[in-house]
Formats: sequence, structure tokens, C-alpha cells
Amino acid sequence: MVVNGTGFKTNLRAALTSRGLTVRELSVITGVAKGTLDCYLGARASIPPADVAAKMASALGVTVEYLVSGHEAKAREKNIGAIIQLLVELSERDVETVLAVTKVLEARAEGA
Repeated sequence: MVVNGTGFKTNLRAALTSRGLTVRELSVITGVAKGTLDCYLGARASIPPADVAAKMASALGVTVEYLVSGHEAKAREKNIGAIIQLLVELSERDVETVLAVTKVLEARAEGA
């Protein structure tokens, strides 16, 4: 899904289509009123405040950078987002294991 050089409205619509979501579903997921979302997608194509854009980006699995510019974030940023999403779904025990592994990797990086 690359829509480089386009506007927020076009990028938001592409992200919705890519995820197979309706505006109503995005409204339920984000807590942003459907009418407000319609304003971002309508003829006036207003742009939301950063906190609202962040909610929409998170729900759509894209970055705010993508919604604003059409450019995908760097691979590292995308990977970090994917890792965070996976951590949310892990049990507390598994999160503790991941934390321990992360600390080992951090120590190794500091020693390098």
C-alpha cells in the first residue's frame, strides 16, 4: 500500500480499504465519532490533531507519517510497532521472558 505524495484523506481511505474496515468500524475501534471521521474523508478533507491521527494509525496498522505523507515509516520503526503489538498479546510470564532476553541483548550491545 504505497500512496506516496498524496493527502491525508487519500491515505486514510487507502488504509481503510487495505484493512477491509468501514468508517463506522474505525469509529468503534478508535472512539472517534463517525461524523468526525467523515470530515477527514469528505470534500473539506480536514486533518485531525496528532492524538486522533495516532489513534487512527494504530487501529489501521500504519504510521501517522503514512497517513500524513503517504510514505511508510522506516523498517526499524515498523518492526518496533509490530513487536509492541505482539507483546500486548503475550502472557505476563512470556513478557517477563522477553524482558530478560532484551536485557541480555542490551548488555551485549553495551559491551560491543
